[in-house]
Amino acid sequence: MFTDGIFLFKYGNLPAQIPTMLHVNFSPFPVLKTERLLLRCITIADAPELFILRSLDSTMQFIDREKMTSIEQAEEFVEKISGSLEANDGIMWCITLKEKPETLIGTIGHWRLMKQHYRSEVGYMLHPDHWKKGIMKEALLEVIKYGFDIMKVHSIEAHIDPVNTASAFVLEKTGFTREAYFKENFFYKGKFSDTAIYSLVAK
Repeated sequence: MFTDGIFLFKYGNLPAQIPTMLHVNFSPFPVLKTERLLLRCITIADAPELFILRSLDSTMQFIDREKMTSIEQAEEFVEKISGSLEANDGIMWCITLKEKPETLIGTIGHWRLMKQHYRSEVGYMLHPDHWKKGIMKEALLEVIKYGFDIMKVHSIEAHIDPVNTASAFVLEKTGFTREAYFKENFFYKGKFSDTAIYSLVAK
């Protein structure tokens, strides 16, 4: 039953109450640390590295969006990320190495929240100079932990191009399972492409 916005149910004889909507607050910004990494807030100062990251053929080959062509576009992207953060609609971290925290080498975050379902969608990107070093797995595990332990999401999903086997490998190594496969469901630049959806449910 629903009572004043609270969903009531029981596990055996123990009653529980869960709000009918996920509530998050990203202020102050949560800086995350791992063995090698520091995940911090993305700022306008990161625009040059962000521009490079999103203008490379290697990093954008599986992203159905145009490559960036100017630092101004990167600055606009940072402002969009900041707006989502201020509205508590999503959070994106700058991936940096602990010994060089001022330099962006990638991005990762719960970029889309489905608050009514206690669900988030993760997205990530890493500069090719840092591929095959376990960095993305390390960052993703920490972001998953934050999602379940602090944000209190119940499930996390990721949408990828099935051709991107490296991304699929990272998802599977961090506990995700492929739950859906849509054939030619996305149209971009005159071409239809497939989508694989992976998910992870809180234990």
